[in-house]
Amino acid sequence: MLAWDDSSVDRREAQTRVVTPKRPLPSDMPFPVILDGFTGAIDLQNQRSSYTGSFVRTESILHDVTALKERYQTAGQSHLFQFWPDLTSEQQAALYAQLKALDVERVNRIWSTAVQAEKDAQSSDPSDPDEQIRPLPGDAFDTTVDAPAKEAEWREVGIKAIADGRVGVLLMAGGQGTRLGSSDPKGCYDIGLPSHKSLFQYQAERIARLQAVAEEEEGKPKGSVVIPWYVMTSGPTRKPTVAFFEKNNYFGLDQKNVIFFEQGTLPCLTMDGKIILDSKSQVAVAPDGNGGLYAALRSPLSPTDPTHNVLSNLESRGIIYIHAYCVDNCLVRVADPVFIGYSITKQADCAAKVVRKTAPTESVGVVALRGSRFSVIEYSEISKEQAEQKDPSSGELAFRAANIANHFYTTDFLKRVESFEENMAFHIARKKIPHAVVKLVKV
Repeated sequence: MLAWDDSSVDRREAQTRVVTPKRPLPSDMPFPVILDGFTGAIDLQNQRSSYTGSFVRTESILHDVTALKERYQTAGQSHLFQFWPDLTSEQQAALYAQLKALDVERVNRIWSTAVQAEKDAQSSDPSDPDEQIRPLPGDAFDTTVDAPAKEAEWREVGIKAIADGRVGVLLMAGGQGTRLGSSDPKGCYDIGLPSHKSLFQYQAERIARLQAVAEEEEGKPKGSVVIPWYVMTSGPTRKPTVAFFEKNNYFGLDQKNVIFFEQGTLPCLTMDGKIILDSKSQVAVAPDGNGGLYAALRSPLSPTDPTHNVLSNLESRGIIYIHAYCVDNCLVRVADPVFIGYSITKQADCAAKVVRKTAPTESVGVVALRGSRFSVIEYSEISKEQAEQKDPSSGELAFRAANIANHFYTTDFLKRVESFEENMAFHIARKKIPHAVVKLVKV
């Protein structure tokens, strides 16, 4: 047993008073080490223990761990501490930091909402007016097909908004090209055209060209029109994406107008909503999908300034309208002035750009009505009869508005999303996930 010389310390004094042991503690002593009310100093932020021969009182650390365990107990997720006594100091510090940062109550709410939404969809009565799936009403959409005058009108409105510096672009680029045989971010992928340009390069060059077109058509000085590009990455793709842009000199765009930010993650859950450990000291997590965009817009762009996020950046630049799309759309018209002009003309808070479904059996979700709500309806939710239904006014498929994840938002709308975000259900993706086996004990 170690002997402590703590006679120089008044136990009533501040918890940061230092006590020097007569001999140093071994470097592999587990965390938290309790000897006569004192412990080795632990740097939880950097997930390292620092046994330097000086030790501080740890009522605060012990209180934090105890409080965290109680919080997870209340949330029904206490099994995450099952292996705690067996972990090393570094492992305990890492798990503590991860669980401390996790909003476990929000995770539970997301799970409950997603499960309920799935149950409601499975048990819904097709005859219930609130659940009936119906084609879009005629006044809810418009088309550029065989409508050159309308297209020209909308384009003029869009070009002016771009020239006035009111338009920004949100790119969802968190995915890796694993299905394409590459571990690189999808945007780095060479899609096999003669130019061998990457998806990122195609899209950057389209932004640069549109800036120049807006300057020419609206009589603006060269270099005065800016379309800021907000690139949402994920944890695994952030560094290689930034490195790819730096290597290619941002494809001719000004670096200060390309803003990188990360989508969030959510813990992986069992079928009964229990958070999964992928090891004894680490929670299994996965990117929270395109739906995580809204929360990511509120996350700090820099750890040194928690008030600066994408929303505040949009506001500071005077951006009112945003075009959002996914990186793997190689045909995307970035900041499409026709789509933006149409949405502005209709005074829309948000809008979706769609393409015509080619056949009743095409496996693509469609924008339609569920009850009175505009929704993306998965192809699996539409019956054969509905898929083949024809629009009597045009003879086309009634459910033909194929969703391509191509959207318009106003900045004001994106700022309001937080007030109703938890009412929007996440889609449950069922996958096999490697995990640590936890024994769940019912009390």
